[in-house]
Amino acid sequence: MKKNALFPLLGTLLLTSCGAPASSTSSGSGSSSAPTTIELIDNAGRKVEIVPGSYRRVVCIGAGALRLYSYVGDIGLLSGVEDIDNSSLENRPKMFDKAARPYFQANEEAFKKLPSCGVGGPNAQAAEAVKILECDPDIIISEYVDADKADALSKQVGVPVFTINYGQGGVLNDTFYSALTNLGKIFARQTRAEELISFYKAENKAIFDRTSDIAEADQKSVYLCGLGNWGTTNHLMTAQNYAPLNNAHLKNVVTGLVKDGVQAITAEQFVEFTEDAEMMVFDAAAIKNIKGQGVDFSSCAAFQTGEVYLQLPYNAYYTNAETALINSWFVAKSAYPSKFEDIDIAAKANEITLKMNGVALYDKMKALPFSYGGYQKIANPTEFFNE
Repeated sequence: MKKNALFPLLGTLLLTSCGAPASSTSSGSGSSSAPTTIELIDNAGRKVEIVPGSYRRVVCIGAGALRLYSYVGDIGLLSGVEDIDNSSLENRPKMFDKAARPYFQANEEAFKKLPSCGVGGPNAQAAEAVKILECDPDIIISEYVDADKADALSKQVGVPVFTINYGQGGVLNDTFYSALTNLGKIFARQTRAEELISFYKAENKAIFDRTSDIAEADQKSVYLCGLGNWGTTNHLMTAQNYAPLNNAHLKNVVTGLVKDGVQAITAEQFVEFTEDAEMMVFDAAAIKNIKGQGVDFSSCAAFQTGEVYLQLPYNAYYTNAETALINSWFVAKSAYPSKFEDIDIAAKANEITLKMNGVALYDKMKALPFSYGGYQKIANPTEFFNE
């Protein structure tokens, strides 16, 4: 259908970036009538002509694109995946293989059968036009939010390129919801998209409502430790104005930084932030870079009181939206146990992954080496990090 675009390409077109899964049986709202062309505005601000429900060969490129597609779309329509998502390949990025990525755990066997549409991964942030052409897609979903590069790729491959993104605030924002909405429109799965958005908002509202009567003076103070960023992290990686903490009426001790979002702080700031924090929540993404490394936590108040907790990775090739939601429940329950006595985190994790990924995944997620046993209060944190 656009084979003529292949021949002018004698080498790979590299478009550098500036920067789950629903199963194939997930509900949709397709129509039996002939599809019509509509115009959607993508996350790069481009007007893209779309024929809803007409696409039968899909490629997703860039961190998070396949994850977001898999929440809404039909996995059976994929015509290729990035190497990072194909565990049958030996020569590929493997930094996340031992970490929980629910969209990947849910669809690993399907991904193994698909050809490469590029390397992918945090160290290979480029669209590879030749490999994409070999997958013969009729639409490309891209997380590379750059209008000029998206236009160039669309011209080279000869199919629409639609960019999506999570936005700056993680997953509790309109950008995340609009990405799901647009995917629902593109693939005529509006019902699925609307169900996911309603579910996600309802879950967060439930956490907010349960904790809304906590006076500001009584809010627990928390240091969120070790959020991943492009595959790297340690105890100095954290975030201010972090939506899941805000939503649960928790006091984030990290303030005064020049920007929001995941970032590194200095060792001096770490001591300042943690010396009075009532809780420390470690993201599992960082544990491998902390255990046995001789990090001194002696100044941390939470280590003295035993209020140290472990959550599953918020980021692993961008944000795990379902894990972010589970983490929100876990941190809220850990801080305010009397308000969440009826919540079992394992059951909640299975409920959320079943809704968003089409299968209950918690047993598989917590069994991964870099999950370190899953959600827990770390009984002896000094011993845990020194062993």
